[in-house]
Amino acid sequence: VQLQASGGGLVQAGGSLGLSCAASGRTFGSYDMGWFRQSPGKEREFVAAISWSSFNVFYAGSVKGRFTISRDNAKNTAYLQMSSLKPEDTAVYYCAAVTKYNSGTYYSPRKYNIWGQGTLVTVSS
Repeated sequence: VQLQASGGGLVQAGGSLGLSCAASGRTFGSYDMGWFRQSPGKEREFVAAISWSSFNVFYAGSVKGRFTISRDNAKNTAYLQMSSLKPEDTAVYYCAAVTKYNSGTYYSPRKYNIWGQGTLVTVSS
């Protein structure tokens, strides 16, 4: 599986933006997916994750209630819908994948072994 993130851009505080992560290959439905973000000078941080079946979803506390992760296995795509954006949400957003057989914690970037190239989200105040 290879991942291609898209949808980043410039948005005003309070606005909304949707990110997509398109996966190549025919086994996307066997992968857990995660979104992470990284700002200059900061470590990569967990944003949201969704299990292969969409049964389990997880959010960082800082985005819970504002962001929604979803996936469409028929379209080989994962999504991150972001609303009520804040300047502190400014970062490069990465999607990541790992097979469903991996038992690592969803919140850790070490769980994931496939990463997209990142898409920049800038929230102006």
